[in-house]
Amino acid sequence: MGIYIQSAAQISIQKPLTDEWLQQPIEHTQHHVRAIEPNFRDYLEAGESRRMGRIQKRALATALSALQQAQLDMPEAIITGTGLGCVESTERFLQAMVRSGEDFLQPTHFMQSTHNTIGSQIAVKLGCHGYNNTHVQDGVSFESALLDALVNFETGRIRSALVTANDELTPDYFALLGQLNYWKQEPITRQTLFNAQTPGAFAGEVSVAFVLQNSRNELSLCQIYALELLHRPSPEQLASCLSLMLSDNNLTLSDIDAVMIGKSGDRDNDAIYAQHAHLWGGRPMAWYKHLFGESFSASGLGLYAAIKCLQHKCLPSHMTLNGASISNPNCILMYNHFMNREHSLILLSTC
Repeated sequence: MGIYIQSAAQISIQKPLTDEWLQQPIEHTQHHVRAIEPNFRDYLEAGESRRMGRIQKRALATALSALQQAQLDMPEAIITGTGLGCVESTERFLQAMVRSGEDFLQPTHFMQSTHNTIGSQIAVKLGCHGYNNTHVQDGVSFESALLDALVNFETGRIRSALVTANDELTPDYFALLGQLNYWKQEPITRQTLFNAQTPGAFAGEVSVAFVLQNSRNELSLCQIYALELLHRPSPEQLASCLSLMLSDNNLTLSDIDAVMIGKSGDRDNDAIYAQHAHLWGGRPMAWYKHLFGESFSASGLGLYAAIKCLQHKCLPSHMTLNGASISNPNCILMYNHFMNREHSLILLSTC
């Protein structure tokens, strides 16, 4: 059974809710970049907006935009992936608790601090009473949410799904992770990230939404052939999984136009991709984290970028590792890992 992606929308450190980044990306040099936000009044009433944290407003805007693009009023499932949840609301609640000595606390920030608040807010806004689930699995939270959707499609429980990934990074949490060498200390450019021999990436924020359906129509952007998650695979297990994924879909490595990897400029992270480079049979390589930054849900933006390359029939030179653009890509393989523990393979093709 084919699963088709009908639409995709993003709010990130690139211009929001548009595909302009594909040809005119914003180049950042800061170590910590907050998301560029749209005019939320186009999606939320003023009273709603005042009661919500940033991540909730971003999640709603991307979700509503994706549904509008797909011409779908009500998805049968809403599935969310988030590594950190509503960090800003959590910080506000804890700060108020400290200041007040645990007295006279307002419940709003506490209720909004839970990880499933994001999916719940989308459901309340839409009036959706269908399947609603949130996955919190660090750097594979988005892949877990996407896998949940695919399983529900395969078992016939749903015919459409809204899958989202959302993560924010406040200045305080950025500083905390910085003590663990998560972020670069030296100045950042595309070239320094590409050639980096030091620990750390540069940080971004993510809100991305996809509408999936089990039938193809004129709006379909691409098809998901397969998704595989592997826990601490050996090189042999990873190679076997790739071979089986291709053979199950009557494909070979020569059918793949590009392999999109999660290279971020972090020395230890990128070493894993170099270790497995031989698996791709010399196919062209691409990356996306120099555009969108690193986060627990960055792979959601990786999928978004791959979809847009297939939709617009171009993988631009600023995304390829060899600096050569790829015209009319028909099949893209995504490979990501999180701390060399969780590995994921996603196979996409034009419809």
